[in-house]
Amino acid sequence: QVHLVESGGGLVQAGGSLRLSCAASGQTFDMYSMGWFRQAPGKERRFVAAIAPISGITAYADSTEGRFTISKDNAKNTVYLQMSSLTAEDTGVYSCATNPNRDYISRSPTDYNYWGQGTQVTVSS
Repeated sequence: QVHLVESGGGLVQAGGSLRLSCAASGQTFDMYSMGWFRQAPGKERRFVAAIAPISGITAYADSTEGRFTISKDNAKNTVYLQMSSLTAEDTGVYSCATNPNRDYISRSPTDYNYWGQGTQVTVSS
């Protein structure tokens, strides 16, 4: 069992930055790949970024590549999402999740088993 808690969301103007955090408790943090997903109102949950637990290899959605950075601190059992150059299209609820296949970075939410409650990010234009 893994418990995930996101924080750091809020209201920001277009062009601004935010850093989201996802604190994990329960099982050993380095057993999972970690992903961030975004869900806008009325839309499906979409992949944002993911990171492998040991190698630190990362993957990004095309829309976030170059603007967002995912990182982790294994000692703190926390994964971060640094977001910059935000646009209104980045608005949504951001959730972190665990993927038990730690050797494979997946972009599909169906491969993730534990989810946090999410944190709202609103970008005003």
